[in-house]
Amino acid sequence: MTLSAQCDTVVHRPISHRTRGSGHGPITRLMSPSDLGHLLKPFVFLDLFEAPGSFLGHMPLHPHSGIATVTVISEGSVQFDDPHAGRGTIDYGGVEWLRAGAGVWHGKELSAQTCARVQGFQLWLALPPELENGAVDSQYLEASAIPVAGPARVIVGRYDGVQSPVRAPEGINYLLVTIPANERWTYTPPEGHRTLWMSVSRGSVQTPQRVNAGELVIFEQGTQAVTLVAGDKDAVFVIGSAVPHPHDLKLGYYSVHTNDEALRAGEAKIAEIAQRVRQRQSAEDSSRPVFR
Repeated sequence: MTLSAQCDTVVHRPISHRTRGSGHGPITRLMSPSDLGHLLKPFVFLDLFEAPGSFLGHMPLHPHSGIATVTVISEGSVQFDDPHAGRGTIDYGGVEWLRAGAGVWHGKELSAQTCARVQGFQLWLALPPELENGAVDSQYLEASAIPVAGPARVIVGRYDGVQSPVRAPEGINYLLVTIPANERWTYTPPEGHRTLWMSVSRGSVQTPQRVNAGELVIFEQGTQAVTLVAGDKDAVFVIGSAVPHPHDLKLGYYSVHTNDEALRAGEAKIAEIAQRVRQRQSAEDSSRPVFR
C-alpha cells in the first residue's frame, strides 16, 4: 500500500464495466443481484444514498435472508439505538453490519437527529452455504472502532496487516478510502481475490480512466494491483475485492441464496416472523381499552 504525490507510472488494471445506476429519490441503485451482482458476487447489491438525515426515519421495515448488509457512512452522521448494542453515533467510517442468515426484518434502527446531509453506501454480501440459513448477527461500530490502513478504513476483511472487527466471512475485503487531492494510492488485493470493484461518492479518481462521483466500476478479473490517483479535490470511495463466490444466485424478495431449497427456507422464515409480529400487534390492540 502506498500513498504519495510522486509521478510514478500508474498501474493500469482495465475496467470491464461501469455504471451510474438508476435513481430512486435520495438513493442511487448502482448494483442489484439481478444485474451486476452476478459478475461481482459475493458483492451483490450496492446503494449510494445522499439526503437529509431525516429520510432514514422513513425507511420501511423490510425482510432479508441469505445475505449480510453493510451500511457505511461517508459524510455526515446517524444514530443507532439497539437493545443489545446500546446507543451511539456512526459517522465517517462507522458501520452497521447485519447478517440476516435465516431471516430478519429491519429498517428502523438508524436515525438522524438533524436534517443535515448524510451520505453513505449500503452493500449486500451473498453468504456461503454454512451461514445463509444460520443465526442473525448484528454489529454497530462507531468510527473509532474501525481500524485504519493508510488512507483506508478497513470495513470488512484484512488489509495491510489490519483486521476489521466486523464478523464477516473470510475472503472478502471492503474499504472506505479518502485520497487527498492529486495524490495516489495503490490497492494490492490479497491472494485469491480476483474480483475487484470501486464506487466513488465524492471527487474523482484516475485509474488511469477517470471515475467520477456516483459511478461504480468493475475491474477485469485478475490478481494485479490497481493504482488510483485523486483529481484536484479529495476523492472518497469504497473499494471491494474478494475470492469469487462459487455458487449461483437464487433470488427472492429481498433474499439471495445459493440454492432453491435454502431460498424456500429463508422465505418461509421471513413469513413466519411476519406472522408472529402481526399476532403480537393484534393482541396488543385487543388489550387496549376502548373509549366511547
